[in-house]
Formats: sequence, C-alpha cells, structure tokens
Amino acid sequence: MPGVGTVRAAQRGDRQALADLASGCLPLLYNIVGRALNGHPDVDDVVQETVLRTLRGVSGLRQASSFRSWLVAVAIRQIRDYHRSRPRSTPLEDVPDVADPGADFAEVTILRLRLSGQRKEIAEATRWLDEDDRELLALWWLEEGGELERADLVAALDLPGPHVAVRVQRMKRQLDVGRAVVRVLADPGECAGLAALLADWDGRPAPLWRKRFARHIRDCAACSARSSDLIPAERLLASLPLVPVPLALAHGAAVPGAAAHARHAGKLLHLPAKALVAVPLAGAAVAGLVGYATLGRGGAERPAAATERGVPATSPAVRDPSRSPVPTPPAPTLMAKGHPPVVSAAASSCLKGVATWKFGAASTALKSSGACWYYDWAAETSGITKPSGVEFVPMIWGSKSVTAATLAQAKARGRTLLGFNEPDMAAQANMSPAQALALWPKLTATGMRIGSPAVAANGATAGGWLDRFMRGAAARHYRVDFITLHWYGSDFDSSRAVAQLRQYVQAVYARYHKPIWLTEYALIRFGATSTYPSQSRQAAFLKASTTMLAGLKGVERYAWFGLPATKGSGTGLFTEAGTPNTVGRAFQGLPRTKR
Repeated sequence: MPGVGTVRAAQRGDRQALADLASGCLPLLYNIVGRALNGHPDVDDVVQETVLRTLRGVSGLRQASSFRSWLVAVAIRQIRDYHRSRPRSTPLEDVPDVADPGADFAEVTILRLRLSGQRKEIAEATRWLDEDDRELLALWWLEEGGELERADLVAALDLPGPHVAVRVQRMKRQLDVGRAVVRVLADPGECAGLAALLADWDGRPAPLWRKRFARHIRDCAACSARSSDLIPAERLLASLPLVPVPLALAHGAAVPGAAAHARHAGKLLHLPAKALVAVPLAGAAVAGLVGYATLGRGGAERPAAATERGVPATSPAVRDPSRSPVPTPPAPTLMAKGHPPVVSAAASSCLKGVATWKFGAASTALKSSGACWYYDWAAETSGITKPSGVEFVPMIWGSKSVTAATLAQAKARGRTLLGFNEPDMAAQANMSPAQALALWPKLTATGMRIGSPAVAANGATAGGWLDRFMRGAAARHYRVDFITLHWYGSDFDSSRAVAQLRQYVQAVYARYHKPIWLTEYALIRFGATSTYPSQSRQAAFLKASTTMLAGLKGVERYAWFGLPATKGSGTGLFTEAGTPNTVGRAFQGLPRTKR
C-alpha cells in the first residue's frame, strides 16, 4: 500500500504521487471487489470507479495515516452501490453478452495461488455464500492474510467492533457449511439420499440448495463423517498472498470506458497466465486515469492519455467515460501457451461429412458419397483407403487414448483433432469434466486445431458436462477452437425435427460463441429396441436439415451417422456392397460446401 508520504503528496495534487496511489491500490481493491462480486465481469468497472473516487476524494482525507481504512470503506460503498443498481434476481448465467461467466474469483484464486486440499475447498466454498457474506469474506480473508486489520473492517462496514465480530462469526459458520457441501459433492459415494438431491440440482450454488445439502449432511452419518475433519479457516488462510491483478484490469480497464466498451461488444479478454501482474499500472493508463480524475478540479488539466491519442481536452469523449474512444477488444481466444491454433483452410469451405467404421466397401462408398471429410472415432484411418480430396479428421476417443504414440499418430494423419467421444455417457468415454481438463494440455500440445469433447446431450445447459468443461478451459486459458456436438431426434416429423435441431445448435452457439461441428446426427428413437423412421422420412430430414445447417450462423461442419448401412443401422447410407440406399442417394446429392 502507498505510504503516508505518497498520500500527502497526492493530496497536494502531485501527479506522480496520484499515479503511485492508483497503482498501489489495485492489488488490494481487485481482491476485495473480485471476491465480493465473485469474479463477475463488472469487477473491472467497480474497481475503476473506486480508484476514481479515491483520487478525487483523497484531498479531503483528514489523516493520511488512515488512508487504507478509508480506501476499503470506499470500495465497500461502491460494491453496495453496484448491488443496488442491478436486479438481485438476475443470475449470472442470464447476464447478456458475457463470453465466459464461468471464470469466477474462486477459480482465479485456486489457479493463481496454486491452492490445494482444504485451502482449495475454502475457495470453492465461497460460491455458496450469500451476497452480504461474500462482501464480508472479502475483508476477513484479507485480514487473515495480514493485508488488513480489524480496524479496517470496522471502518469499512461502519459498525461497532462487537457487531463486526458477530457478523464475522456468522459468516465463518456459513463458510464451513459451504466447505462441507463442497467436500461431499466432490465425492458423493454411494449415498442414495444425496443422489436424489443431485438429480434435481441444476449445478449452480444457491442459498436454497446450500440449506438442502447442509440438512442432508447433518442427517446422514456417512456424508457427515466425510466432512468432519475441517481445519479452522483462520489457520488455512493466514499468510496467503494477494491474487495478482489481471493485465486487462491493470492496463486496459483502468482507462475510462474500456470496460464498458468491452462489455457492450459482448467480449471479455481471457489472457494467458503470463499476462497476470501484481505491479503498478502502465504509465499511459495511470496518466489517463489520473487525468480523468483531476478534470473535476476545474477541468484545466488535460488527461495525458487523451493527449497521446490526439483527443482535444474539451472532447466529450474524454469527459464522458461512456463515450471514451477505446477500441473494441478482439473476441476471446482460449489459447494454450506456446501453441497457437492451426486453422484449417478446409474448415471454412468443407461442410459435408460422415462418421464411419470399416466395412466391406467402405473406401468405395466414401468416394461415392461425395463427402469432403470423415472420421472414424480413432487417431488413424482404420484400414479405410482415403479418396483423393477427402479429409480425414482424427479423434482422441477417451482417456486411454491419450498416449504419446496415439497423439503422434493423430498429428501425422490430420490437421484438426476431435476431442473425447461422449464423455458424458457411461458407455462411451465416461469422463468427468475435471478428468478431461487434466488431459487437455496434451491434446493442445499437438498444435492441431482442436474441437471440444463431443457431448451426447445438454450442450447448452448451464452446469451441464460441456458447460463445466468450457468454464474450466476458460479459467485455465486452455485452447478450444470449436464446439463438437452429437444430436439424435426422436420426432420423426421432418419439419419439427429440423426445428428442434436448429434450436439446439443455436443455443450452443449463443452460449460459447465458437464454430460448431455436428459430428453425429440422425433420427433415432432410442429404447430397449431402437426404432427408426422410414427411409423416405430419414431422407427428407437429411435434405431439410443439411439445408438448414448450411445457412445457420456458426455451423462449420456436419457428419451424418453414418456411412455404413450395416449391423442393423437404420440411419446408414451404403450397403456392405457399396450400394447407396434411399438415404444414401439423398446424401450423394448434397453440396459439399456452403452455398
């Protein structure tokens, strides 16, 4: 924190002291606001406004030695103003134009401080706190880490010391409840009662579900035993360093209006770990912030950052932060360090594909189908002769496929890599999002363009398998170049099935804003004995759906399931002898690329 001398110099209007004050405040403010707002995309706005108010109000501070307590009080007021200005009923998932709401402050804390064990569980448990308790936790956490004193909490909350102590104790009890919930949810075991609760839970922490899970843990001997060894939070949090300030906040959002422009464009920057700093602001950003703050003193001082851009001091773009001429940042790119994505030229032109396994006339049928790409759920071509002009796309099927030999084989066979096959299904890859994320760097290390794991269902569902994977990938800055989906329709009416498919694909695209590859799809009614529509109905759906997909925003490729009409498949295109059936002839007539 800035010393008393810096504060006094800033009170006299010294620009360098004001700059040092602004940069020195950032680590503490980011940790308070970030934790209180749980990493919401508006954190940068609240921090920016707090710094501005601090710079404008520091001249009226009576005692320079009380600067830290006063700064914390200003931050808490800004947090409360923020909460009052937005509907409390709006969940984070429903906030529009947010690229990735999943990278919350708990994840940032775990990743940046490399937390493990019970310290990690505490960070995760913060998601289960009420809004007011999260605000108090932000202060108490820093108190336990030695960054604040109890006097700072008393001043910030504007409450008597004993009242603050009571509130802290109540918050700590709620935190311990959240820790128990985190512990039990991480390892549900064979508890039937917990399984029943999980079946109804939407995957998002909420006060009501905290109470339900806590009641179950209290009444269940097995679940209670698993959460009986919690170490006091004070012992775990003591001596934790600050979470470093993101470069996007330190060098970009500090310029007035940058955050507003970024949010207006529906973009949030996701930067690699090396872009995180806990150092002072860059000179231009500080100068702009200090200059903007000093405009209130008669407006005679021109913001240095505005001057560097050639903007007149009287320009409304400088005086009004909502109109500041800050360029819109680029769309977020989730990139593995040192491995930029290899963009396949065929991706923008090749549309029509098939999924296949080896059968009698596979090579002949593949050439006759007119497909421009195919895959076979493996890293190699499985003995199928690849026709000229047809691209093979390798896949890493499951966890056991993640070997150096298989990855090298995939890299030798293609330019694009498909991730795990239906990890959300027990009969398929059967992986948790955490397991997939743990292996993901090995896939991205190939340098190939890479698609997400292909979920069987619920790709657009908040808290679903894909949602949790994509949240984790964004938090870790892992590269995912496109979304891979499977879809099977049980409504054999072609127009209704096409509408359902369109709705699903659009919802997934709206959620992740990444290209879509639909790598398995057809009409099948699954059951003890699967049923299929007639050949004519399947063909009608094929024609209508591919026309729809060719014109749908975000769709990059599709692959029909599948090429062989063997082994009882009611969706296949070619017989064992390589002769097309009704659906196969419809597929042959489809265009290879988007019109």
